[in-house]
Amino acid sequence: MRLKRAALLFPLFLLAASQLRAEFVVLRSGERLHVTGYQLQGEKYRLQLTGGWVEVTAAEVVAIEPEELFKSIPAMPVVQPPYRELVAAAASKYGVDADLITSVIAVESNFDPKAISRRNAKGLMQLLPETAERLGVKNVFDPTENIDAGTHYLKELLRKYGNDLVLTLAAYNAGPDKVQQYGSVPLFVETISYVRRVKRSYEKSKASSAAKPAAPRPGVVAPPISQTLQIQ
Repeated sequence: MRLKRAALLFPLFLLAASQLRAEFVVLRSGERLHVTGYQLQGEKYRLQLTGGWVEVTAAEVVAIEPEELFKSIPAMPVVQPPYRELVAAAASKYGVDADLITSVIAVESNFDPKAISRRNAKGLMQLLPETAERLGVKNVFDPTENIDAGTHYLKELLRKYGNDLVLTLAAYNAGPDKVQQYGSVPLFVETISYVRRVKRSYEKSKASSAAKPAAPRPGVVAPPISQTLQIQ
């Protein structure tokens, strides 16, 4: 039998029927070739092997058998964000998208429950003392209380601004009074940067979720990511 090495590059449409499975091509000589693709061209088979192609006359091929045992590819571990269960509980309770809550926590405190800002905002969602007191928080550093109250506050802002994500985030950072004063996002470097970072994190989370669609949870509404006020 004469095997001829063929070019490595070959039209992709020739692989469409066979590249999803591995098979053995059995030759008259008794040799078994492990192939991942093949194409019958006239009186020859064009076989894809690891590293290239070979050609063999059709008369030399006795059988083509499916491979019985396949090596499974280990699944990549799914990395879950911290406090996933607490976020899910708050999302369900207040009807706020869990991905938005997680994005706010990531930018506000980088998931540090003991974080304190220079403005004395505290905990995972960086609650100011007056906000924490108004929402009945007893221990602002407790992740359960902090996430619950922070999500409650996010819900209030989403409702106040008609589900406008940009204005909601601007108010969460600078306060509703500043948003009212400017009539839009306050022209503070910190606030503009904050809105951009949370929005970008949220967009990334939603893009990842889109690859594996799931049924929406009742009562949980994801605010539109693109609005009139664009912060790229």
